Amino acid sequence: MVGSAMLKACLAAADVEKVLAIGRSKLHLSHPKLESVALENLLNYENLNYDLSGFDACLFCLGTSIGDSSEDEYKRLNQSIPLAAAKAMVEANPNMRFVYVSGKGTDSTENGSVTWARIKGGTENGLLEMGFNAVYLLRPALIIPMNGEESKTKVYRELYRYTGWAMRAVQRIFPGMITDTEKLGAATLNLLRSGTSSMVVENHQINKLAVKA
Repeated sequence: MVGSAMLKACLAAADVEKVLAIGRSKLHLSHPKLESVALENLLNYENLNYDLSGFDACLFCLGTSIGDSSEDEYKRLNQSIPLAAAKAMVEANPNMRFVYVSGKGTDSTENGSVTWARIKGGTENGLLEMGFNAVYLLRPALIIPMNGEESKTKVYRELYRYTGWAMRAVQRIFPGMITDTEKLGAATLNLLRSGTSSMVVENHQINKLAVKA
């Protein structure tokens, strides 16, 4: 859901020249700016026959819910894979900026009792140590899909289906808890354009960045 929103924002932006989408399969989408590459093993970029050095930023949007997997699988998807991707990107171009879509409540200490928060905290800390020009850690809370995006997590799909109207109605009242896919895409591009004083970008900051001139 988040990846789809990010892709739409990038393709619509006049100052984005090219988008390379790397995933387990190619996208069924054609656009003059877009090139899609399939990589069977997202833990190993040695077989990626593509020059990454010319890209300015990597937007890492892959993830899953802790309810959909075991702890080991969750860690593989939400820590091992993003760190493997980051390693390949920074080796190709250390001046690249890396954007990681994390989550509200992530535990930077890695010592808390909440499994998903502790694992994502380890991912964030690992990214900060990689040596990128900049790392931005987005921590959205509830994300409303605005343009046909759909979560792969069943419980989230049901949540949006039955309560999405209510979340949209109260979104402005709770900027710290609710954002949407349009704001997430816009905020990410504005973040890359002008930067921010904080590497950790919480939900309310995402909403502010989305309307930044």
